[in-house]
Amino acid sequence: MKPVVRSPLRDQIRQTLLDGLIGGRWGPGDRIVERQVAAEAGVSQAPVREALRELAALRLIEFSPNKGARVRELTQADLHEVYVVRAGLEETAVRLRRPPVAALRTHLEHLHEAAGGTLADQVRHAVAFHREIVRAAGNEVLLSVWESLGIEVWTHLSIRLLRTHALENAADHEPLVAAFERDDPRAGVILRDHILAYAGG
Repeated sequence: MKPVVRSPLRDQIRQTLLDGLIGGRWGPGDRIVERQVAAEAGVSQAPVREALRELAALRLIEFSPNKGARVRELTQADLHEVYVVRAGLEETAVRLRRPPVAALRTHLEHLHEAAGGTLADQVRHAVAFHREIVRAAGNEVLLSVWESLGIEVWTHLSIRLLRTHALENAADHEPLVAAFERDDPRAGVILRDHILAYAGG
C-alpha cells in the first residue's frame, strides 16, 4: 500500500474554513455550503468535502441528512470534554519526560511579549508552550493525538462563543516553569489542574 499523503489543497481549504469559524463568518447553526466554498476558492467540491469531514472529526461541524454541513452549537460541556483529554495527554507527557526548561522559558518570554498584542498572538504562543511539553515526551503517537484535538481552534472558539476568560496568560505559566525547574514530582498534576481551570473544571 502506498502511504497516505495529505492534500495541500485540502489543508488550504481546511484553514480557510477554520478562519471563517474563528472570525465569525459562520456561527452556531449556520450552514456551510460546499458548492459556495468551492466556487469562492476556485476548486472542485472534493477537497472542500474532505476538509469539512476533518472539521466534523474535531466536532466543530455536523452533517445532517439532506441538509449538508452545519456549525455545531458549542457548549461548556464540549469544551470541558476536550480539555479533560488534553490535560490527561499533557500530564502523561510530563511523566514520560521532563520538558526542556530553557525552551519553556523562551516560550514564556513570547507569551509576555504577546500580552499586549492580538488575541491570535496570545493563543499561538500559549499553544506553542504546551506543544513544547508534549513534543518533549518523544512519543509521536501522543503528539499526534494531542494535535488532533485542534486546541488552537477550540481556544479561539471558546473565547468568542463561550466567553471564557482571555486565555492562559504568561503569569499563569510561571508556576509551571518553576515546577519543572525544581523537578517537582507533582509537576504533572500542577499542569493538569492548570489546563482544567480554563474549562471550568
